[in-house]
Amino acid sequence: MDAVFAILVGIFFAGAIYLILSRSLVRMLLGIVLLGNAVNLLIFVAGRLTRAAPPILAGAPGALQGPLANPLPQALILTAIVIGFSMFVFLIVLGFRAYQSLDADNTDHMRLAEPDDQPQPPLGY
Repeated sequence: MDAVFAILVGIFFAGAIYLILSRSLVRMLLGIVLLGNAVNLLIFVAGRLTRAAPPILAGAPGALQGPLANPLPQALILTAIVIGFSMFVFLIVLGFRAYQSLDADNTDHMRLAEPDDQPQPPLGY
């Protein structure tokens, strides 16, 4: 089962990188969201997927009885989901404002909206 999730994480990362490198602003934003989901899934899989007992210890605090679920990756993912959603909302508003002021969704057209007296970044490599 871990191999399936490892392949899924790889596909998510590849799709995210592909979308981030595109020229459309909307595709870049979706790539950032997909990258965040890939990282969340990677953290979740790193915490070992198991159908073990919940991490509630009955009795002595030092006595571990059998395999237990690890609560740390779950807490990290919950925090990452909240931070990722707020960052995505901020980027949507920023992209919408850029689209309103420049009337362009393509980053090449956004580059043409820069002032003429400023040094231009390279258009090709």
